[in-house]
Amino acid sequence: MAEEKTQIRLFEEQKVRTVWNAEEEEWYFSVVDVVAVLTNSANPNNYWKVLKNRLKKEGSQLVTNCNQLKLPASDGKNYKTDCLDTEGIFRLIQSIPSPKAEPFKMWMAQVAKERLDEMQDPEQGIHRALAEYKALGYSDNWINQRLKSIEIRKDLTDEWKKHGLKEGVQFATLTDIIYKTWAGKTAKQYKEYKGLKKENLRDNMTNQELVLNMLAEMATTDISKARNPKNFTEHADTARRGGNIAKEAREKLELETGKKIVSPLNAKDYFEQQIEDQDDKRE
Repeated sequence: MAEEKTQIRLFEEQKVRTVWNAEEEEWYFSVVDVVAVLTNSANPNNYWKVLKNRLKKEGSQLVTNCNQLKLPASDGKNYKTDCLDTEGIFRLIQSIPSPKAEPFKMWMAQVAKERLDEMQDPEQGIHRALAEYKALGYSDNWINQRLKSIEIRKDLTDEWKKHGLKEGVQFATLTDIIYKTWAGKTAKQYKEYKGLKKENLRDNMTNQELVLNMLAEMATTDISKARNPKNFTEHADTARRGGNIAKEAREKLELETGKKIVSPLNAKDYFEQQIEDQDDKRE
């Protein structure tokens, strides 16, 4: 199966991981994420495990049709995950009594339409991402930074792929080097510092953190193109050099402002602070 990059879509502010198959022109959806949406289960993995065993005993083809595709997990790494195409998800919905069944079917149809529209006009994909972040309460300024950071990250991963590096462990290791160099924390440590679990780290960065991380990744890409690293050790050194450029910028900014850039603030805290500030102004 030819996979394109994965995307996280929002249904009523709940995340659903998806993969677009360019050859089939078909979306594949994470089964566990769909189960979480339909059931509001505290443990959708266990719910799916029980349901899968029941379907197997009934001789259902639904389980057979599941594809194990790599999707990003809460730790930022990609793991094989049960996925179904649109037809399979419709059959899954029939097996789960839920008041969200019909709204979810309509949402899936809209997702499919959006993808076909984006293939004709890629700019629509940018507008969709902007609308989803807006719906979550992010500011226009932050959204612009986040969309730019996605573009810069893709440039970096494209550069790594061009050199034959593998998604998963190698990408994660190099990313950790970049984070550790400029922010003083690995991705896991950074998430723990912000009190995050399954949430995306970059979606919880402040404007300053996003800008510095963009600088680190852009610098790493440019240095890689200039130096043409031959092996993973050289790529690791390149990642440190790129991260160090952002580290120097962070330290100079902190010196000028007297404020720490790497912040424990996460998106939830930020939105709550905004609400409190608005309430204070009303009073």
